[in-house]
Amino acid sequence: MSKLVRLLLGITVVSATAFPQSRPADVAERVARVEKGLLPRAAIAGQPVPRYAIEERMKTLRTPGVSVAVMHNGKIEWAKGYGVKRAGAAEPVDSTTLFQAASISKPVAAAAALRLVDNKRLTLDDDINSFLATWKVPDTTYTTREKVTLRRLLSHSAGLTVHGFPGYASSAPVPTTVQVLDGSKPANTAPVRVNVAPGTIWRYSGGGYTVMQLALSNVTGKQFPQLMRDLVLGPVGMKSSGYEQPLPQEKRHLAAVAHRGDGTPIAGDWHSYPEMAAAGLWTTPTDLLLFARAIQRSLAGEPNALLSPALARDFVTIQKGTYGLGVALEGEGATARFSHGGANAGYRCYFFAFTTHGDGIAIMTNSDNGSEIANEIARAVADVYGWNVMQTQMRQVVQMDAQKLRSLAGKYRITVGRDTIPLVMRMEGPVLFAEAAPLSRQPMRLYASAPDRLFSLESPAEFAVERDPAGGVTGLQVLNVGMPVRAVRLP
Repeated sequence: MSKLVRLLLGITVVSATAFPQSRPADVAERVARVEKGLLPRAAIAGQPVPRYAIEERMKTLRTPGVSVAVMHNGKIEWAKGYGVKRAGAAEPVDSTTLFQAASISKPVAAAAALRLVDNKRLTLDDDINSFLATWKVPDTTYTTREKVTLRRLLSHSAGLTVHGFPGYASSAPVPTTVQVLDGSKPANTAPVRVNVAPGTIWRYSGGGYTVMQLALSNVTGKQFPQLMRDLVLGPVGMKSSGYEQPLPQEKRHLAAVAHRGDGTPIAGDWHSYPEMAAAGLWTTPTDLLLFARAIQRSLAGEPNALLSPALARDFVTIQKGTYGLGVALEGEGATARFSHGGANAGYRCYFFAFTTHGDGIAIMTNSDNGSEIANEIARAVADVYGWNVMQTQMRQVVQMDAQKLRSLAGKYRITVGRDTIPLVMRMEGPVLFAEAAPLSRQPMRLYASAPDRLFSLESPAEFAVERDPAGGVTGLQVLNVGMPVRAVRLP
């Protein structure tokens, strides 16, 4: 690729050999600052921003184990584990401990699909059914004009159902891929079907990635774990990683046990996910950053890179919403980055890496509460390394009439699809708290940003109060949770 072409594509090329290497003393100092400097999502304007120690937050959030890796100047600068693999046991988490990557499985699987596009085995924009042999996406009235394509599968714009998967307990039978797609027993999710015209909206679909999983196996004639080793894990050097489900017996001793939000281990240690492309990767933060570096090298057009520069650019170009071909996209210029989070039963994880330079971070936890601490660690790392991203949001607070505040106390019901979520507002002295497990694992102290507009520092969820003409509270609009949600006031 010529220098001119790289400039036109917006690709910044920095040779790995040109990266300055940090001194051990400098790295140790940065690690110490991160460990004592976890930063909250938001803070009150005019007040000091609190900083937390990682051990303190793990205890508060009942998160037994955390693993972190940081990439700087194109190299894994440090990787470290904290806590234990199982609550109440002594075996520590270290940098080689395996975690379920959950939905971070998707970008890694997407790269395998793009390698097959590079090799002319798949195309991005033809009907995916032309590559499926053992099952087909059923036609509906929505597919008359527009078809399900690989590009749309990877960018969550194919109009397919099934957001995510709960996994299967160790004692439960596990379905085949086709049984998952058809929602037939022993599958525990609905059939994956098109119910929106493909290409019209962005809607997250683990079901779509399961369609892609089957297409890759049909095209290559290989089982999914093997093709992922051949196409991505092996070439990238992700030696600790694998898509085998369930986890092979010989690797069980390496794995961190999944934990619920109350700190108790999941029965059988973890769930299995036959929806491997969507949720089945076992890996480490270090291996995830090796993958991120492979994408950076592909963007730079380096020799023997994982993807061609053109497909790497597609990977990090918005296709729909804020999503590329397998990753969420944020920022611009020096802050442009690709990222993904993950949430399996008892695991939460997060990674991001920059598109124009060789920095990034990956964090994995073995708790349903892990998202909060993962984001706090990411903010601390970004602060220490001067990345100018994920900064603590400073919120203005207004004084809310005490009587209006007290009128909010009571019980509410949130309905999301088939799920019903109880929400409780309660007063403790002059302070209002909200409790709703899917929004926060702990009671959230609420502040007013405007009359009848409430927020917390612990969660992005905000509440807009609905009142009747007499001023009585009838419900709440729950904002910033990814979809329109209303909480109905209960008698």
